[in-house]
Amino acid sequence: MLTLQARLLILSRDDAWLQGMGENLDRLGLRTISAYEPDAACAALADLPIEAVLVNETCQREWPDIVAQLRAACWPRRIPVILMRLDDQHQIPEGWDMVFTRDAHAQQIVVSVEHLVRACIAEEEYDTRRETFNAGLHDLDSLLEGQPVLNILSIGKPDPEYLAMTHALREKGVEVTAALSSYSAFDYLHDKTFDAVLLWGGAQPSESLAIAAGMRRNTRLYHTPVLLRLSKLVEVDIGDAFLRGVNDIANPKATVAEISDRLVRLARTHRRQVTIRKTLETMRHRPEMDKGTGLFGRDLFAAHLARLSNAASERHRTLSICVLKIAETPEVTRARSRKMLDKAVPQIGSMVARLVRAEDSAGRLSNDVFALALPATSVEAARSVGERISAVVSCTAFDSGEGKTPYVVEFIVGAAEIRDGEPAATALMRAAAAVGNPDREAV
Repeated sequence: MLTLQARLLILSRDDAWLQGMGENLDRLGLRTISAYEPDAACAALADLPIEAVLVNETCQREWPDIVAQLRAACWPRRIPVILMRLDDQHQIPEGWDMVFTRDAHAQQIVVSVEHLVRACIAEEEYDTRRETFNAGLHDLDSLLEGQPVLNILSIGKPDPEYLAMTHALREKGVEVTAALSSYSAFDYLHDKTFDAVLLWGGAQPSESLAIAAGMRRNTRLYHTPVLLRLSKLVEVDIGDAFLRGVNDIANPKATVAEISDRLVRLARTHRRQVTIRKTLETMRHRPEMDKGTGLFGRDLFAAHLARLSNAASERHRTLSICVLKIAETPEVTRARSRKMLDKAVPQIGSMVARLVRAEDSAGRLSNDVFALALPATSVEAARSVGERISAVVSCTAFDSGEGKTPYVVEFIVGAAEIRDGEPAATALMRAAAAVGNPDREAV
């Protein structure tokens, strides 16, 4: 049963390391499956909805084309491929999404996998929207051409390694800015956009962790990746560091070459993800979209949902639908009779559009019914998304007219996950049925 639920494939001939890493990742909720040979790995990728792959460096040396083989095996599903290398000066070949040493903390790998998988899903959504709009959109490679150089912020008191790290990053074509205190760091972060942040742990890593936590409390900085460089003189609770907002941790043994490589990979992935998501968000202004809300109109949503359903089947991805219907409360009934609900709907729709991820598709099916298509999302998670949107919208007071008390809007939420071979329209009807009858759940 665990095999069918596996999200991560580990390819290695080192049985002891493979089992240990697999157990640690399983314990953290990232289900794994193992393979000893490329053929077995490729077969698993073709048949199972695996989202990412870890490859032991010895396999890469024995099969130099392993990255291309793994990607081809699951195409058109996009997956991150991560190299687990020995702690030496091995020259890392091109093509890997991230590179860790084999003693990397399991939580470190989980955080990286989640980040990289979401980037892949955004890329898949971009591919699907290109088909839906069928004009005026460049392919991904063209979209990412001509980007400015990567920009990294280094935060912390002067460290003996700082100059070497700066030199290594600049050799890779990266611009480095130094901030010696948290105050100057947040000044830089608010004034300029960075692709990644390097925190020098120093003698008191708690200060660095406070900076990471502060970034996670800021919506603009929330997704900016953070790498913490630990000092040899201190210890830190690794699990707590990741919970505080650190994306990656370089242990005291990590070399400048290794850290600079990981920083650049973090920054490059973040830049790619930001570029794609900004492009997806700008699509709300396309002429085909609903002008009042920036949502997909009913017919366009139906066409895009059908493409998403076909793509999800081809990619072995889950796809869930969430339907949001404005509840007919006495307040809403009165607002409707005074035509004030019609005036509020564009604002409500705009809120819905901004409360979903860029890779999710939100549509306006009628004046009081909205729908969400959520790729790589379970039905439980889809329902949670709908309930979260409902909670935010219900905190907003809408104008009832002169001299009238403002009213609030609540949503009835229904969700359904598309089943194997099920037409997208049928799944949408199941989700809508739950909205029509609040006591019924679409599963």
